Amino acid sequence: MAGNRRVTPRLVADKKRPTHQRHGTPRAPQRAPKAPRKHRSLIARLISGLFRFVLRTLWAVAWRCGLIVCLLVGLSVLYFATTLPTHKELLDGRAIGSVTLKDRNGEVFAWRGEQFGGIADARSISPHLKNAIIATEDKRFYSHLGVSPRGIASAIRINLREGRGPLSGHGGSTITQQSAKLMCLGTPYDPQVWKTEGAYEADCRRVTLWRKVKEAIYALALEARYSKDEILTIYMNRTFLGAGSRGFEAAAQRYFGKSASQVNVAESAMLAGLLVAPTRYAPTKNLKRSQDRAQVILTLMHEQSYISTEQRDAAKANPAVLSAAAQAKAGGYFADWVMQSGPSYFTKNTTEDVILRTTLDQNIQKAAEDALRYVFDTKLKSGSKAQAAIVVMSADGAVRAMVGGRDTQAAGTFNRATQALRQSGSAFKPFVYATALDLGYSPNDIIRDEPITLSIPGSGAWSPKNYSRDYKGDVTLTEAFGQSLNIPAVKLSEAVGRANVRSVAAGFGLTTDLAHGPAIALGVSESTLIEMTGAYAGILNGGSSVTPYGLTDLRLVGDETALMGASGGIGERVIQEQAAKQLTYMMLRAVQDGTGQRAQMQGWDVAGKTGTTQAARDAWFIGFTADFVTGVWMGYDDNTPLTGTTGGGLPADIWRETMLRVHANNSPKPLPLIIPKELPYQNPRHIDTKDDANSGRNEPSAIENFLRQLFGGGSN
Repeated sequence: MAGNRRVTPRLVADKKRPTHQRHGTPRAPQRAPKAPRKHRSLIARLISGLFRFVLRTLWAVAWRCGLIVCLLVGLSVLYFATTLPTHKELLDGRAIGSVTLKDRNGEVFAWRGEQFGGIADARSISPHLKNAIIATEDKRFYSHLGVSPRGIASAIRINLREGRGPLSGHGGSTITQQSAKLMCLGTPYDPQVWKTEGAYEADCRRVTLWRKVKEAIYALALEARYSKDEILTIYMNRTFLGAGSRGFEAAAQRYFGKSASQVNVAESAMLAGLLVAPTRYAPTKNLKRSQDRAQVILTLMHEQSYISTEQRDAAKANPAVLSAAAQAKAGGYFADWVMQSGPSYFTKNTTEDVILRTTLDQNIQKAAEDALRYVFDTKLKSGSKAQAAIVVMSADGAVRAMVGGRDTQAAGTFNRATQALRQSGSAFKPFVYATALDLGYSPNDIIRDEPITLSIPGSGAWSPKNYSRDYKGDVTLTEAFGQSLNIPAVKLSEAVGRANVRSVAAGFGLTTDLAHGPAIALGVSESTLIEMTGAYAGILNGGSSVTPYGLTDLRLVGDETALMGASGGIGERVIQEQAAKQLTYMMLRAVQDGTGQRAQMQGWDVAGKTGTTQAARDAWFIGFTADFVTGVWMGYDDNTPLTGTTGGGLPADIWRETMLRVHANNSPKPLPLIIPKELPYQNPRHIDTKDDANSGRNEPSAIENFLRQLFGGGSN
């Protein structure tokens, strides 16, 4: 019975599911019971409240101040933006003008002042140049709003890392900010406020925190007023790029002889490389340094995908080089002289762009420079400090070349051709003989070379000596001249009258105060090389005075009418043409068999005269062919005597080397001269001069001069 008894199951109540589970909704997690809130102390609550109050106050002040600053900046930007002119009015930022000098063929050979070559437009310049500028100066130029906080922060970090102040060195300025600085934040140059333009620009470049703030505001105004290309155009035209070039158009023309729209990759990189330090990296100053800088720019252009690897490698393998005109640096001394000869308001202080057309021949200039360099390199001792100068001109006084010292490329330095007053020595003697020939003396008149003593009032006895320290006895004037004998020259000067000699020399252009004593015949008076060369040009042209000149035409850029013409040329007659041609013959003989033999040029008629002063402090050779007159001076700036050098030595060598190069492509022409019919005359005149103390006078009377001119002095 017990085994069949059913076991009653244990009654268990059904588990109740939450309503949300019964209906299929997930069960929300139950929150843990909150811990009982701890009560903070009164002090903690006070501190916390005070802190919250300060924060709320600071925030309220900050956002209000920020709003005010933003409003002020916005108003400032709006004000500047509305007052800015069109961008074309801002392209030429120079306060003074420039001078462009052109040679006789119209080719540019020198510049003075800041050159503005014309507008370089961002839309028309070479794309390589545009890309080079962007890559170098502001790679985010087309994306920022005028100020780059990232660039400024990076610049400050670099400056601090390199031990400078945060605003010293790298500026982090965008092209827009640099344009604002170039515009001096809208403050124009006022000569009444600033002593010089340099002082004005230095003030514009000052770096202070307040100025950086104003620069940023002005940059934002530029961005609001102009397009990106217009801002870039302003920058490209106002920036200085070395060697007197303002703007990329002027720089491209100055260095490469082409427009900014035509420069290639290598040239673009070199131009962009000038932006960091234009004077230091100017290729006319140091081409290798400029080329090295261009390599860096090419790398930047490649990294920013402006040029391909092939373009970069090709540009690095073939770096930019200067144009022929830029390489030549021709006529530095000549350009300085011409600038001084023109009116200062059109040269030194011009506010306009001026073009000067000149007489310079660049081929002749190069010939003179090469000749001087050749003689000094091959015939002077190493380390010699001797100097030399050369002037080449036509018979009418048009200067074709000028070298003012051994540094043939110099400019703005002491010009020994035009500024050095030196005794001329025997180079003065042609004017003594010119006076005699004009008064009727003949090249074949006899004069005795013998010891003489003259009594000079106030100075006592004076006994001139020949350079050779011997005496030749009776010689013709031609022989005395050719051998540069001193005593015959003094005798002749005394015979014709010193006053007449001074008059003839002054008529030929020797404007300095000439000596009044008998030593005038020996060239004790001082003259410049250009004056002496011009005086010899008067002999070649038949006896008329000459004013050496280099300026032929001055006009403003864009004007067809010249404001002034040639500043010199042939003037009044000084001696008769016959006398000039007789003197030319005597000067020809001086080169053929006299002291000037080293100046001979095979196949050419050469006339000239040597000159050596006391103790050989100065040595001269001045002479001419039918085409050109050339003068050479040699000496030391401190008057140290030359060793073993006379006018017939190295100066004659320099003269010959110059003229050989000048006449390389010319055909020989005869000189305009008169050869005496008989040598000697059957009845030559014997010239004698009595002692000053015994004769009582040394100037011929007016009657004697008249008779000599009328009857030829009895010599013909």
